[in-house]
Formats: sequence, structure tokens, C-alpha cells
Amino acid sequence: MPQDFVPVTQSLSDIYAEAKCDAQKKRYQNLVESFKSIYGVEPEFIARSPGRVNIIGEHIDYAGFPVFPMAVDRDCLIAVSTTSSDTKVHVANVDGKKYPAREFDYDTECIVHIDASIHEWTNYFKSGYKGMLEKLQLKESPAGMNCLMDGSVPSGGGMSSSAAFVCTAAMATMKANKRNLEKSEIVQIAIESERYVGVNSGGMDQTASVMSRADSATFIEFEPEFRTIPVEFPSTEPAISFVVSNTLVTADKVVSAPVCYNLRVVETSVGAMLLAKELGLLDSNPKTYKEVMDIYFTKQDEPKFTSETEQWSYRLEKMLQLVEKYIVKREGYTESEMSHAVGLSDSEFKSKFMSKFPVRAELFQLYTRAVHVFTESLRVVRFRDICESRKSSVSDSKDTFTRLGQLMNESQESCRDNFNCSCPELDELTAISRKAGAYGSRLTGAGWGGCTVSLVSEDQVETFIKTVRKEYFQKRFPNITEDEMSDVIFASRPSSGAYFYTF
Repeated sequence: MPQDFVPVTQSLSDIYAEAKCDAQKKRYQNLVESFKSIYGVEPEFIARSPGRVNIIGEHIDYAGFPVFPMAVDRDCLIAVSTTSSDTKVHVANVDGKKYPAREFDYDTECIVHIDASIHEWTNYFKSGYKGMLEKLQLKESPAGMNCLMDGSVPSGGGMSSSAAFVCTAAMATMKANKRNLEKSEIVQIAIESERYVGVNSGGMDQTASVMSRADSATFIEFEPEFRTIPVEFPSTEPAISFVVSNTLVTADKVVSAPVCYNLRVVETSVGAMLLAKELGLLDSNPKTYKEVMDIYFTKQDEPKFTSETEQWSYRLEKMLQLVEKYIVKREGYTESEMSHAVGLSDSEFKSKFMSKFPVRAELFQLYTRAVHVFTESLRVVRFRDICESRKSSVSDSKDTFTRLGQLMNESQESCRDNFNCSCPELDELTAISRKAGAYGSRLTGAGWGGCTVSLVSEDQVETFIKTVRKEYFQKRFPNITEDEMSDVIFASRPSSGAYFYTF
């Protein structure tokens, strides 16, 4: 296979759509000027990694199932200069009032100490720095670094600002130390690195940020092997567009993780082990629902399939039947009931599932989480199938919009009712969006606040945004400025992934 490295460019037109280049040119110039005023030298390069919006496939990546995100043109930039005179790292932000500058030095014992209990913005930089240096295993001391960050991905907005930051920090550390790893290696480093700040990430965010291609969404498979497939959206008349709207409810994954994100990871992991035990598959040690499904079907006779999608649908629907049969406590499981159900002692269970990341719950909802995982995975497969089967036809545009939109709406319902990761503001904003003309509207990202993504025909984008601004934002936030408004609701096409910009 050909090697796939992060591309390097001196032209912003390689990174951004033509309509965005003038604004980005000013942004990059401002970043360089600010860098020179802070550090007294020119930056050597700028590392860039974008945020992402997940079109469909929420909270199923850490269960092993494919997802369908696209990169957006909102991104994280880190300008860097290096020195060999010491190993100190200086990290500043263009918004110095909100994000004060910090510095740290390379530690030969642990590379850098990260206190995940403290909510500190540079922890994300440190985690990418630490993860990359662990991978590189340099024989000499690492380079000293002067860094200045400019982030346009809304923090806590469900567009993966933290993953973009960690990816960019890892890339910056790599290039500062004159190494060049393939994109897939950077993705894996970033996934593992974000765990240093207490987030158990499934990998979708980092993959979309680093590996996306312009004009395509990315179908990402994690098991049995990591694979990314660019998928173009159908040719329709008018064209498909996506509008991202930020509820302005901040969902910080580190703060809420014990009762939200990390809890869902535990609930799906325990559910997978319970299902494996009931199916007699524990000897194979499956860790995710996808592994349970794959192992189960190696022992089953299956009909002949005419397509990959048909096989996916058959298997996922069968797994839903098994969930109905074997995950019996609809009201939820106590920790003790879970340990008994999977055949572990209380201490073994706690060590296996409850010790790595902080988790809090009285009842664990294994059944509804499993229903969401398998139905959402079905929706992802069907969404991709519609895109690939209708690439060249514009005669059935209305039907294409309707079918894709219906899958997005069903996803929102499941996120709300089965996974409990929506919130009143997300419910309201998606409802307003549908009334304003969206064929489909759903939360995107971890949920519990953050952003929605809405499928809108391109000719209706302007009217749609105007209506949503009036019905949601101006009612809830009457003092919001025009500049602020442009950051909380905007249309986006699929963007390119990670880049290095040089001078």
C-alpha cells in the first residue's frame, strides 16, 4: 500500500475552499504576526487539524461499529518554532485572556506531568506532546518548542475541538522533532493521547480530523481492521448541504464524563460481555459489540448476500433479536447485578470496568444502550448505501433527501430515548430545524449540548438559517452579535483533513 503522510503545502487553496481563502489568509497572517510579537522569531510551520461533524453514527465507534463523519473548515492551528538550546515548551493562545500562556519542560521520567483532575486548556497540548514522544522514542532530547494556537472549532460544541487540538499538538511535536509518521499512526497516537486528560475516546474524532478528504464524508471502520472509505454525497438538484447549529449549551467531556461519556462506554462494554457470555463466546474474549457480532457469525450459517450492505443489515437485525432475548433487565442493572450477569466477582468487575476512568451511576442501562448501538449502526450502513447507489442520478433528488433525512431524524430519536445523550435545547433546535425546512436534523458529537447538523437543500440554506436564527437564537440569546451568530450557525461542505502549512 502507498504511504499516506500528512501533506505539506504553501498554498491555502490546497486546504480551504476558494470562497474561504481570503478570510483564512488574514487569519494565518494574524497568527504569524502574533507569534512574532510574543516570541520575537518567525514560526517555522503551522500544523492544522480540523473539527468534524458526524453526519450519522453517534456513540457507536467505541462499540466497534462504522461511523460517517466529515471534516469542517473550522480548525485548530498551531504555529511553531523550535530550538536545540533547551527542551522547554511554551504554549500560548491568540485569545490570551481566556487561555493564559503556559510553559513546561521535558521530563526524562514521564515526558510531561498531566493532572487530569484540573481543567486546564494546555492539558490537551501536553497529551498530544506526550503521546507523540512516547511513540517516537527519541535517542536524543526533544526539541524545545514555541507554540501559538488559534482555534476556530467551538469548544464544547460537539465538533471535536479537543480531538482537533490533540491531533494538532501531536503533529506539531512530530514535525518539530523532524520525524514523519503516516496519518494512521498519528490517529492512533491521538486516540491514546486524549486518554491522558480523562476521556475514553472511540477514535472517530481523530480519524475524521486527520484523514478526511475534501468533498467527501468518511465511512470509518474500526474492526476487524481500521479502514477509511471516502464517500461522496449523491448528485441531487439542488445540491445537498449541511448546516451546523450550536445550541450554546457547553458539553465539556472531561467535566461530565463520569455520568455521561465514560458511563456510556462502560455500559456498552459490559453489555457486550453479557451478550458474549449468554452466546457462549467468552473464550474468544470479545470486548465490543462488533467483536461479539463477528465471532457469533463465524459459527452461523448465513444466506448468500448480494451486497455488503445486505450482509450488514442481516447481521445487525439478528443482533437486535439477541439483545431482546438476553439483556433482560429493562429498568437497568446495579453494579452487583452486572458483575453477576457477566460471571465476575465484584472486585474483578470493578477492576475490569470501573477502575480506568471515573464512572458514577446507580442503575446501568445496558438494554437501551445496546438497542441504540445496533439500530444506529444500521442507519449508518443504510446512509452510506443511499449515497453510493445514487451518485449519478438527479431524477430522484426529492426521494434521496427524504430518505437520508429520515435516517438522521431516527438517529436523533434514538440518541434522545435510548442513549439519553440529548438535552432540551437539542430537542428544541432539531424540531425548529425540521419546521424550517431541514429534511433531517440531529445532534452531532457526544451530545448533552453542543451542536446539531441538519440536511438542507442548497437553495434553501439562506432561508433556513434566517428562520433558525429567529426561532432559536434570537429568542434565547437576544443580545447575540452578528459576529457571534456566524460562529453558532453556518453551512459547511466536507473539508480536507490534516495539513502542514510552511513558508
